[in-house]
Amino acid sequence: MKNSPKKTSGSSTRTASSKTKTTGNRPGRQQQNGSGNKEDLAKVFEETLKDIYWAEKYLTKALPRMSKAAYDEDLRAAFDEHLQQTEEQVERLDQVFEQLGKKAAGKKCPAMEGLVEEGKEAIDEYDPGFARDAALIISAQKIEHYEIATYGSLKAHAEMMGEQEIASLLDQTLQEESETDEKLTELSGNINQQAYQEGGEMADTEEDTEDEEEEV
Repeated sequence: MKNSPKKTSGSSTRTASSKTKTTGNRPGRQQQNGSGNKEDLAKVFEETLKDIYWAEKYLTKALPRMSKAAYDEDLRAAFDEHLQQTEEQVERLDQVFEQLGKKAAGKKCPAMEGLVEEGKEAIDEYDPGFARDAALIISAQKIEHYEIATYGSLKAHAEMMGEQEIASLLDQTLQEESETDEKLTELSGNINQQAYQEGGEMADTEEDTEDEEEEV
């Protein structure tokens, strides 16, 4: 009976020791997770970089078709200017890969492929005119918004990883994409109005033709 308290005391010591070990493991797990998160962000950055690299190269092949299909001269000029910018943006991405010590490589971007396909459908579906231009602007701005979102995220990741020079390069492209989007918005005002008037005139012509046929 007198020995019982000693056993109880020993059991309590073991339990306390066990709790201490469990608590002691927590900082280790947190540090491991923190390290993993840093590595994961770097991987996300690199994979997204490959994605936009492929997308920009793919876009350099699509923009000449969009320019050729444009009816409005100002819209055609905007597509031509953005083609030149896009080629420079590809070179800028080459610099980003170089600073990372990585070989420049692209990974197929289904999103850009689909957005470019929408532009092709607009060209096939509409005859040359302001309505086709309006459809092309919609497709082009979808592309710009995708690029703005991508470059904005890449810039934020680069800053988080302490890559200030890379963040600066990405910011240059981000500003160009935003300016292109604004220019397309400005052009759409006149083009949409022209397309609307063009559609109204066609409707009036069809009504006049029907009236003439009825009179005959």
